[in-house]
Amino acid sequence: MTEDRSERGLNLSLHATVDDWDTVRGDAVHFSSITVTENVNWSDSGAERQIAAAQRAGIRAGIRHYARPGAAHDQAEFCVRLGKQLGVFGPGSLAPALDVDAVGVDDRFVKTWIKALRHASGIRRVLIYAPYDYWLRRLHPDKWADADVVLWVSRHNGIPGRPGWFHPRLGLHQHTEVQGPGFDGPIGMDALVYPFTLADVTI
Repeated sequence: MTEDRSERGLNLSLHATVDDWDTVRGDAVHFSSITVTENVNWSDSGAERQIAAAQRAGIRAGIRHYARPGAAHDQAEFCVRLGKQLGVFGPGSLAPALDVDAVGVDDRFVKTWIKALRHASGIRRVLIYAPYDYWLRRLHPDKWADADVVLWVSRHNGIPGRPGWFHPRLGLHQHTEVQGPGFDGPIGMDALVYPFTLADVTI
């Protein structure tokens, strides 16, 4: 089993930027999740330009929300409002993602956020991103991960698509971060986890 170069991706943390999305696309990157919103009222104004540039380059862009404890329903609705404005809820876009990294965000929050986002957007497919140790010790996806939820693990082992952890709904693996010319800020490199395909993580 080897990584399919046609299905590589990257994700941008808050304020992270890519200078030349056409070059990224030429390096066989086909999808990108861009962090736009956080909590109930904060958004990255520069993310709109990043999404638009990625879309122009032919990359399947999607919105990512950085969760903070409390008000999961309001946070989901805030994410949806921005997502609709940015045009990332149409067919072919990467599914909306929830970044579970802050202390205090638990299974109950995730379950509520998923339900609220689906209600507000009409989109069922969602991605849930978390570090490897959170999947091991904090989160229990069997409580909320149905057939339209895709798990996304961040574990920098340098082996794309092989994180060393398994769940039937695990479809994405952030295997390293990139820095250097053309990139500003934490940018994760991602690969699909077999047998998931690009169709399984897009709207």
